[in-house]
Amino acid sequence: MFEGFEIRDVATAGTTIHARIGGSGPPLLLLHGYPQTHVMWHRVAPALAERLTVICPDLRGYGDSGKPASDPEHAVYSKRATAQDMVELMAALGHQRFRVVGHDRGGRVAHRLALDHPDRVERLAVLDIVPTRTIFRAADQAIATAYFHWFFLIQPHDLPERLIGADPTYWLHRMLGAWGSRGLVSFAPDVLTEYERCFTDPKVIHGSCEDYRAAATIDLAHDETDLDQKIRCPVLALWGRHGLMERHFDVLATWRERSVGPVTGHALDCGHFLAEERPDETSEALLEFFAA
Repeated sequence: MFEGFEIRDVATAGTTIHARIGGSGPPLLLLHGYPQTHVMWHRVAPALAERLTVICPDLRGYGDSGKPASDPEHAVYSKRATAQDMVELMAALGHQRFRVVGHDRGGRVAHRLALDHPDRVERLAVLDIVPTRTIFRAADQAIATAYFHWFFLIQPHDLPERLIGADPTYWLHRMLGAWGSRGLVSFAPDVLTEYERCFTDPKVIHGSCEDYRAAATIDLAHDETDLDQKIRCPVLALWGRHGLMERHFDVLATWRERSVGPVTGHALDCGHFLAEERPDETSEALLEFFAA
């Protein structure tokens, strides 16, 4: 995986970020989702690296990046703090302005990054998400059932940590298998082994729970404060035709409400994990968007 990519560990003000870097051309930051690591990009990063400098980090609390101690307000794992990590990572690599792709949790970080640092983000692609506030405000029985993990992971420490920690591999496989259109078949065996290695770390389980706790508290407070602030750069939204976004939301309309720039996009014939289920189509859409 990631042939020709180098590995870097970069210190930020709040933690250390583990990243793979490869390719040449304008910089492109790829942000992963739950319960994965940067390895989720292994099928699209080589194609993107033919025309772009690709940076694939683990978010704080995930993978081999740092797991800073949490705080009662969950600010340490807020999307604002995680977005700041990315700004500092990219600056350390010599990139003051860059393009961003975020999938799932990484898309929420990318959204906050575009709001807090509009001078840094040239173009933004969000994969299989709508804004956090949108989901919480729309929650009904169907959404709460489909997104049950949102409401489980935000329970106070250490209830979800203990329950997941009793059999983390089962939980990991359950989440990956349920959200993809082909179950665990969508994931290469060596990639699944890497996800297992990382997710069986109790610090990753805790950090990922804190990510969700922040989403239901301090992130919502930030979103409420910034309701009048919109994304300024062009946005591409991609989502899975067989996933939760297609069933519950008008994805393009939702992102157009949050943007002043153009918003384009479409569904792919897959579930939640676009980059692993439909890598060729995902790469093609991203390259077309970022070359525009």
